[in-house]
Amino acid sequence: MSCWVCGFVAPGGAVMSTERWIVDHCVGLLGVGTLIVRPHRHVERVGDLDAAESLELGPLLQRAAAVVDEVVRPSQVYVSLWSHQGREPGHIHFVVQPVTEALMARYDLHGPALQKAMFDTHERQSDDEMAAFAERARAVW
Repeated sequence: MSCWVCGFVAPGGAVMSTERWIVDHCVGLLGVGTLIVRPHRHVERVGDLDAAESLELGPLLQRAAAVVDEVVRPSQVYVSLWSHQGREPGHIHFVVQPVTEALMARYDLHGPALQKAMFDTHERQSDDEMAAFAERARAVW
């Protein structure tokens, strides 16, 4: 299976990158301000991360969530693992999603049900919105 995540470049480019990880804006349906934290190399299971990747992951997820908190000021920041391409394991990526009171009120949902409802609407953010958020997040990072 070819991996679209391995060569992906989000609108606005990377918010932050290390030797092992990249943080950029999510291009899915989870709203402006949602970041993706993913390893540079193709990894399909958290258990397959090497020691150096593992050591970096916790602090990187914490910092990504703190940046989203500072820029968006949401009620909560969800951090979840996504990895399937179809029904097969794919390149792991952690979704760092701001969830505001307005977003929960719009769908009258929270948690995984909110994320599913957002996917069901098929409402994508524009490339310009993603790029603008990436620029703001880089400045805070």
